[in-house]
Amino acid sequence: MIKNGKYFSRGIHIPDKKYLSKDIPIRDMETPSVVAISLGQHIGKPAVPVVNIGDRVLQGQLIGKADGFVSANIYASVSGTVTAIEKHRNVNGALIDHVVIENDFKYEDVVLEPLADREPETIKARIAEAGLVGMGGAGFPTIVKLSPKTPVDTLIINGAECEPYLTCDYRLMLEKTEEVLKGIKLLAKAINVKNILVGIEANKPDAIERFGKDPDITVVVLKKAYPMGSEKHLIYCCTGRKVPLGKLPSDAGIVDLNLATAYATYEAVELNKPLYERFMTVSGEGFNQPMNLKVKIGTRIDDIVNFCGGLKDDAAYLVQGGPMMGPTMISTDIYTTKTTSGLLALTIKDVNVSNPTPCINCGRCASVCPMHLLPMQIDFYTLAGDYEKADSVGGVMNCISCGCCTYVCPAKRSLVQSIALAKGKIMAMRKAQQGGGK
Repeated sequence: MIKNGKYFSRGIHIPDKKYLSKDIPIRDMETPSVVAISLGQHIGKPAVPVVNIGDRVLQGQLIGKADGFVSANIYASVSGTVTAIEKHRNVNGALIDHVVIENDFKYEDVVLEPLADREPETIKARIAEAGLVGMGGAGFPTIVKLSPKTPVDTLIINGAECEPYLTCDYRLMLEKTEEVLKGIKLLAKAINVKNILVGIEANKPDAIERFGKDPDITVVVLKKAYPMGSEKHLIYCCTGRKVPLGKLPSDAGIVDLNLATAYATYEAVELNKPLYERFMTVSGEGFNQPMNLKVKIGTRIDDIVNFCGGLKDDAAYLVQGGPMMGPTMISTDIYTTKTTSGLLALTIKDVNVSNPTPCINCGRCASVCPMHLLPMQIDFYTLAGDYEKADSVGGVMNCISCGCCTYVCPAKRSLVQSIALAKGKIMAMRKAQQGGGK
């Protein structure tokens, strides 16, 4: 079944640049000689290493055990020898423990024990065991989303892929249709719901047609707009329900998950395969050969760059993820994680390098903000050092960091950076206040 989604009045329309890679089939990247697998590649507590230097491990072997409910197991993506457990920087610059494995290229692997049944609790236990997390960017442990504290009646699968350039989910929908559908139905069974919605932007008509043939799901055709894949806006456009500020989708009766997470669920349940590789897009005018790849988790970014023919002479910036929300990389000596959905090489023509000028109070940032905030006020009070006012007047703590405000600002002001600074300062102040009250 196919139906049109509800109208989404805010957001922006930007060139999606998906033509660079949307017609390129997924390709297995050559296995690197060394992988460095982060123990903290998910929201929550990092995993605890369960291997030692000198140990020989198999592909698919547990190397990091989840440390609590909001954490996730970590698995070896190659067979070989553990040569180090050491800190490396992640894409945000934080030092995180990594398990470094020297690949022996024997490709010996191990799988999880076959499941005795497909009952909801069995499926959820397998998802937790396999280390599944949200693969759209946030990295929230999937088992947490599948354990809502309030009753839910609907599963929404996010197939919007609204960030420019990214096409790995689109290729997954075309090349692994049946597997993704099986994964979706396993997720629905895990939370015991019958109402299954898959939100897909209108610029993917072939994917809409394929998924729309399944009688057990409803494809919701979404208008092409950014940030259509945002959690709250996807839920509204698919169901008409609104998630209150400060609340979770489950408070509106919804569980929402990424399309790639559904595919990983299929692999975990039906193939007994834990999560140790993922699909990603390598694109941008700065790459010689844009591709959609299946990559081992822990692959060095520099290896991916070389595999895709290297960078063009005018490549100026590398971005991990999409260009709107993805961080700019300061080095290629960084390793992929479960949430690495893309690697972009942008040229100087693709980015804003001009100096900001004073705000002219045009209000364009507020007119496109999908959360109905006042970014210009947030910026003003942040620069004045009044972070609480940035929240009370501008609503900074409700920002989803989509970047729409910065994109449309005629003064080229760094609104996203001001917002991030204010949020960080407010969270630090509130944490200090809580600590002082104990």
